[in-house]
Order: sequence, then C-alpha cells, then structure tokens
Amino acid sequence: MQSFTHVNRTLVASVGALALLLSACGGSTSGTAVTAATTEASTETTSSAAAKSSTTTTTAKDAPVGDVTAPGAELKVGERAVVPFKYGTDKNGTIALTVTAIEKGDNADLAAFGEKAKGITPYYIRVTVENVGGTDLAYSSVSLRAVGADGKGTGVIITGETKQCASESAKKDFTTAGAKYETCVLQGAREGSAVAGAEYNKGDGYDKSPITWMS
Repeated sequence: MQSFTHVNRTLVASVGALALLLSACGGSTSGTAVTAATTEASTETTSSAAAKSSTTTTTAKDAPVGDVTAPGAELKVGERAVVPFKYGTDKNGTIALTVTAIEKGDNADLAAFGEKAKGITPYYIRVTVENVGGTDLAYSSVSLRAVGADGKGTGVIITGETKQCASESAKKDFTTAGAKYETCVLQGAREGSAVAGAEYNKGDGYDKSPITWMS
C-alpha cells in the first residue's frame, strides 16, 4: 500500500485550485453492467398470403433528445448520454454528457501536488455538458470517474485541475435547453496501469450501474 492509502488532505495547486489526492485499494463497480436500453416498435402489414412483422431498434447512441439513457449503458468515447440531474438541494433537470476524449498526461503535470503525486499518471477526461431539460442549472458541475480496461476503478482518487486540464462549471446562463459548456475531469492511475474509460455514477440507478464510456 502506498502512502496515498489513508491520506485525505487539501492540496493547493499552483493554479490556485484546491485539490485532494489519495489512493485506495479495490474500487470495483457495483451492480451488473448491461447494454443500453432499447426500444422496440413492431408494425404489421397484411397481405393475402401472410402477415409479416418488422422491428426497429433505437440505442442510447442515437436516442432522441430527452430520452434518458438507461443505467448500465456501455458507450464509446464520443457518444452522448442523457441523464436526470440533481445539483445541491434546489436544482433539478436533465442533462446530456458526451465524453469527447480521454488523454494521458505526464507525472510532471502534477508537480504542484508534491510528493503525494509520486508514481501517479494523470488522465484528462474531456466532457461536453448540455442542458436538455431547460431548467435552471446555473453554476452546477459534473464529475466522472476513470476506470481501467476491466471496468473497475484505478485505485487512485484525485481532484482539482492542472494547466493541461481545467475544471469548469456551468455559467449563469446554463438555464435553457441546448446550452452547453465543456470541462475536463482530472483522474489518475498508478504507473504501470492505464485508464481505458470513464463512468458516470450519480443519481438513482446510476450509482449501482454506472454509464460507461470506453476508448
């Protein structure tokens, strides 16, 4: 176990952001992941010979705006998920999340974190957030977690930002349908390990069966 095991300290990065860095063992995702929900509609056409039926399927990838992505959905980087969203005690709505990139950084990027970042490789999860429901979600923010190729957590928890990964919140005009902003979620893995995807695990259902984006 590294020195990260029971550390829970506020660190101040050179960019002025408060950051917390610690490591833990395990970090597996609870629940069973399932494929994105599908909706099926069948139409029957009748001829003098026989009746035939056809079925069309819609997945989370091409779901219309407003359709909620099911817990456990497995997406690729670049695909869009729509989720119910609650922030604080008085902000509720529906947002869309699109993980646009998962980039590997260098340990040197974490210089401002000091010795606590030794042996950690940073990863930058870049996300586009869209207000789908059109409710007042001004100043809200989202978080995602990095996962390895096995779908489990990396064992490293790191928050804050670096020069290469600026954490953004919604602005005051994030109150109408179609409003968007981009942010970067700083995550990490131990040297020798790698981040292969990201997951969203907030809210009912998603806490047990997160939505996952794999690169």
